Amino acid sequence: MSDSYVELIVKRKTPAIDQVKKILLIGLTVLSVLVGLVYQLFLVLAVILGIACYFLLPMLNLEYEYILVNGELDIDKIMSRSRRKRARSFDLNKMEIMAPLNSHQLDSYNNNRNLKTEDFSSRDTSHKMYCMVIATEKDSLRVIFEPDTEMLNIMKKNAPRKVFID
Repeated sequence: MSDSYVELIVKRKTPAIDQVKKILLIGLTVLSVLVGLVYQLFLVLAVILGIACYFLLPMLNLEYEYILVNGELDIDKIMSRSRRKRARSFDLNKMEIMAPLNSHQLDSYNNNRNLKTEDFSSRDTSHKMYCMVIATEKDSLRVIFEPDTEMLNIMKKNAPRKVFID
């Protein structure tokens, strides 16, 4: 039996509200530094805003890396192309179904209000997104992501009755 390995990086589209947050935070920091040259109390605010910029701005530039190895899908969150954090890890043997996001195969799951949803896609409507319903330790979870054709073919080969490529 051969090992299967696929790796894919998807850049999340930055929403307009995140762009506004970046501009606002940087603008407030610069303004507080300039005012802090006259009133030293504002230098404390400038330091606090500078620290906030250091920690918050990298979180607004996200990429997701999907790694499929022998029936296990790992999804990592990459912030500003420098920090990596494991977002989730899934055993595909526990997968109930996987289909395109607006597919009719998912109708019974879309009406279920108890399913928690986690979105690991680019959030770009021009890309084809897939939804996977998988059992976790506590309950079932709806996962939205964007696999490429190679990853889809391997997943279809491993679970032909659960994966719908359409």
